[in-house]
Amino acid sequence: MRKLIGPFSEVVSFEEAPLKGPMKDEQLGIIANGGILVSEGIIEQVGDFESMAKEFSSTDIEEVTEASVALPGLIDCHTHICFAGTRSKDFAMRNAGISYLEIAKQGGGIWDSVTQTREASEDILKQNVVMRADKLLSRGVTTIEVKSGYGLSIEDELKMLRAIAKAGKKTKADLVSTCLAAHIKPKDFIGTHAQYLEYMAKNLFPLLKSEGLTNRIDAFIEDEAFSSEVVDSYFKSARMMDFDITVHADQFHVGGSKVAVEHGALSADHLEASGEEEIALLAQSEVVAVALPGATLGLGCDFTPARKILDAGGCVAIASDWNPGSAPMGNLLTQASILATFQKMSTAEVLAGVTYRAAHALGLKDRGKLNKGQLADLAVFPTNDTREILYQQGELLPFKVYKGGIVI
Repeated sequence: MRKLIGPFSEVVSFEEAPLKGPMKDEQLGIIANGGILVSEGIIEQVGDFESMAKEFSSTDIEEVTEASVALPGLIDCHTHICFAGTRSKDFAMRNAGISYLEIAKQGGGIWDSVTQTREASEDILKQNVVMRADKLLSRGVTTIEVKSGYGLSIEDELKMLRAIAKAGKKTKADLVSTCLAAHIKPKDFIGTHAQYLEYMAKNLFPLLKSEGLTNRIDAFIEDEAFSSEVVDSYFKSARMMDFDITVHADQFHVGGSKVAVEHGALSADHLEASGEEEIALLAQSEVVAVALPGATLGLGCDFTPARKILDAGGCVAIASDWNPGSAPMGNLLTQASILATFQKMSTAEVLAGVTYRAAHALGLKDRGKLNKGQLADLAVFPTNDTREILYQQGELLPFKVYKGGIVI
């Protein structure tokens, strides 16, 4: 079915916008009084609405009568929304001056979420994912990456990834699953960190492939998790089985970004501790640097040096990191607008970071821009000025969200 949607006060097309490096707001590719021609869920043409209405006079028109800015559907390329329970105790302890790593040593942190998630049924986890995905969808997020990593056993990692797969059939958002079995070494595994990763690679990876549960492998490279050295063979095993790689990198200490570059990862996420050497390394690579301002707000640490990475020529995406511990907010636009303030990012750089640059972090080439051949995923905001979206810091919600050209 073919239809023309519009007129929109502004259509943010990102026509010819760059994948890497700094951006000026002129590169948003804004089309005033724009229309979007959609056929079978795919964008066929974007341009002046009145001209297109005349050219395609026999086509159905879905009229937009309100002031409206059409963005590509937002993409949250790093979340942990498959979990059970809460970590409010951790938040209170951090605010009382106890460090993230000390809380973990006292039985809080990631292991606390592992315990609560293991106790939850697959159906409960599925319901939790659907609930959180639909909340993101109401905020204009049409594609969501979802990690496992609170299972940390063969059985429980499979439970989480199966729950994510089933949730994907119950929400209109597209869910992209990632296996984060290398989150931390579980306390109930008898053996070294290296032995745990070898065990998971040998026994879990084939099951992920046979069930088609994910094509993405992640690892947390950090003092409380896994060293660069032990992760090396784990990622080599993943590569041999044609998994894509992504990395929790440089959150508290450096080293992870180098591993991401060496293994040709799609993205290196966090990067709050990245210095000049890591910034240069990332900028010279094809690895997307994913900033997670929600973790900064939750932990009180530095922001990802997004400005420096962009100025060095890197690609920066922005994600919510929605998780029960360090980033419980989950509001992508609020976090992105705050990052912009502290890192002095242009509107174009921020919106690119939550659309087509985020798509690149997931290896997706069919979304993130409002161009011919892209998915007709739209987030339509009730304003006639694109700048209002970040200015209102997440308070301005879309009044229409389209998935494949259909209002959902």
